[in-house]
Amino acid sequence: MITIAGLTTREKLERARAAASNVAELSTADKEHLLLALATAIEAESESILAANRRDLESSGLEAATRDRLLLTPERVATIARNVREIAALPDPIGDVLAEWTRPNGLQIRKVRVPLGVVGIIYESRPNVTIDTVTLALKSGNAIVLRGGKEAANSNQRLVQVVQGTPGMPEGAIQLLDSSSRDSVHELIKARGLVDVIIPRGGAELINFVVQNSAVPVIETGAGNCHIFVDESAELEMADRIVLNAKTSRPSVCNAAEKLLVHRGIARAYVPRIVRKFVEHGVEVRGDAEAVTLAGTLGVRPANADDWSEEYLRLCIAVRVVGDVEEAIAHINQYSTQNTEAIVTQNEAHAKRFLRAVDSATVFWNASTRFSDGGEFGFGAEMGISTQKLHCRGPFALKELTSTKYEVIGTGQIR
Repeated sequence: MITIAGLTTREKLERARAAASNVAELSTADKEHLLLALATAIEAESESILAANRRDLESSGLEAATRDRLLLTPERVATIARNVREIAALPDPIGDVLAEWTRPNGLQIRKVRVPLGVVGIIYESRPNVTIDTVTLALKSGNAIVLRGGKEAANSNQRLVQVVQGTPGMPEGAIQLLDSSSRDSVHELIKARGLVDVIIPRGGAELINFVVQNSAVPVIETGAGNCHIFVDESAELEMADRIVLNAKTSRPSVCNAAEKLLVHRGIARAYVPRIVRKFVEHGVEVRGDAEAVTLAGTLGVRPANADDWSEEYLRLCIAVRVVGDVEEAIAHINQYSTQNTEAIVTQNEAHAKRFLRAVDSATVFWNASTRFSDGGEFGFGAEMGISTQKLHCRGPFALKELTSTKYEVIGTGQIR
């Protein structure tokens, strides 16, 4: 058992459990005031937050794309504070009556939203996740235990200090675990009875480890081996915009496109066209034999069997030529991580077939995969992109951080 700042991991989990009822009892007004104060505190402490982040960057040794996930800038800190205010303004889900009815014997039954209790989140690199998840947890009436990556240790520590120092913050509601060893991960995922749900955010290795070893229920956030299929009827300028945005706007995130499928009917024209644009944007391109041939001297590297299932998280993409929408669907359902996929087409029948048959959490027609995001969906922020089918799927935020209970009101009835 490890000790951080005088407390063991177990003691921190116990503190979060003890605080959960206090967080659950916060009124809507209390939560709004608390979050607005937190946003102000983040802005006031921007310089100290950036200084802590610089210490992390100096010692990270990360590659450029992964380093971008760790990087905080004045603009990103301002965005974090703005997101806190947006979540503060969202409707409070706690206490919502989802259904209400009266039985023939006079019992009045209603189903209402309640907090989950204590949420544990295990994540890598991105310090903005610290504030996003804390804010969502507080707004939904939950205590939270954070276990960030060691590469962001200074950033996370400073952010949590700002959170814990916010006026009105329930004592013990926010706990940060040690990131210097995996011991804290093992203790967290075995803490059944203290923690109600675990949310892993990161690469496939982390997620698979938590899913396979946790004694606590898990909401699985999936890696993003995301696909775009450019159909035969696609408007090519639209396809260019969508494909390039999905690949290059922020390649290190899970909703970035990693694979491009092109209909054979337009492949002779479109493959060299889009490969040329990829090269101009610094994207490494891999491809099946047909794509390599069509690209000619543009330098497409032959893809191997592992390429089709790999999540690159960098400026790299693999291109495959397919015969029709059915072949595209079959390829995606075989290799996808069931996160986010898109079709670019003017054929409504093909689009509807793709939307129905692709087995992923979010499927787009004529739009970039980069819109698969809680903020873009109007949720304010997200805990992650759930790729499982139980409890929640896709970007999940406030409502998905709740459970339900039944309140039953009688007048002396007995059975």
